[in-house]
Amino acid sequence: MMEASDRPILITGGAGFIGSNLADRLAGQGHPVIVFDALSRAGVERNLAWLQARHGDRIQPVIGDIRDGALLADAVRGARAVFHMAAQVAVTTSLTDPREDFDINLSGTFNLLEAVRRAPVPVVFASTNKVYGDLADLEFAPTRDGYAPVDEAVRTHGIGEARPLDFHTPYGCSKGAADQYVLDYARSYAVPAAVLRMSCIYGERQMGTEDQGWVAHFVIRALEGKPITLYGDGHQVRDILDVSDAVDAYLRTWQHIDAVAGRAFNLGGGPANAVSLRTLLAHVGSFLGKDLDVSFSDWRAGDQRYFVADTRAIRTTLGLGTATPWREGVERLARWLAGERGLDLPGSEEPVAAMPARAAAL
Repeated sequence: MMEASDRPILITGGAGFIGSNLADRLAGQGHPVIVFDALSRAGVERNLAWLQARHGDRIQPVIGDIRDGALLADAVRGARAVFHMAAQVAVTTSLTDPREDFDINLSGTFNLLEAVRRAPVPVVFASTNKVYGDLADLEFAPTRDGYAPVDEAVRTHGIGEARPLDFHTPYGCSKGAADQYVLDYARSYAVPAAVLRMSCIYGERQMGTEDQGWVAHFVIRALEGKPITLYGDGHQVRDILDVSDAVDAYLRTWQHIDAVAGRAFNLGGGPANAVSLRTLLAHVGSFLGKDLDVSFSDWRAGDQRYFVADTRAIRTTLGLGTATPWREGVERLARWLAGERGLDLPGSEEPVAAMPARAAAL
């Protein structure tokens, strides 16, 4: 942990899922935190209220939009570091309104970089695995555990940072371009900035919807006994990472920013936490002891049949520990979501029930 100081740490999107977990960790360590957020996503105002209740005056809210360059520059001025989490986060929304997606993800990031260029402080940018496109040149074989790369190196380690960039969908373009701007400002203007290209992060305070935050969305629908739609065949594989582990990575990147400035790292659960959508749903149904109402629909644009991050670079460089096993993390998320909704859930000491027939059929 870096020693706390009177200078605040700025988190854009600080009331969002990852941002609020990061703000909680930092404030708990004694750091004052500026939570810069437009509060445009349903439910995030509860995250801000939770942060203020836990940490009082250490949380300094700024209700604003990163498209407002002047307001953002005011927040940057005097900050000790910036974690840039604010974004338009859904591929589907980007296809519906590409202009807004561009304005938030690329123009908003440009506003931040210009503010930081005038008042240099470390920046850690939340990017995405979507910068690698649909991986269409890789061959995948169907297995009982979902799609698996035929290439042995990729199957063993996942997708590394040397993978060529290939932006798909407006969301992929806006986040990918912002990713490259951050890296170039580190190169061209010596801004101490680094990029984390995230796989699927899940955990407490995630307001999952069908368009974004799919792990929480699946668990919420299962808890409430509502139908779940899988787009594609459900054999898609993702390496999911508990948000507590993601926060560790963000903090370690800041702590080592002098060594990693100008670098991009893939951040995910890695091969040990790779799971297909069907397998995850089967486990959720088993844990909850109920049948899940699952149906299927067409593939969505830009969907990757497989993405597992090769996390060797980030774990070695930053000295990260072992990621939370996905079953443990998903069960913890289910308990938190049930508590938030006042629903009953098997106790933490109870054994997992036998897999319901319908979940097993997934």
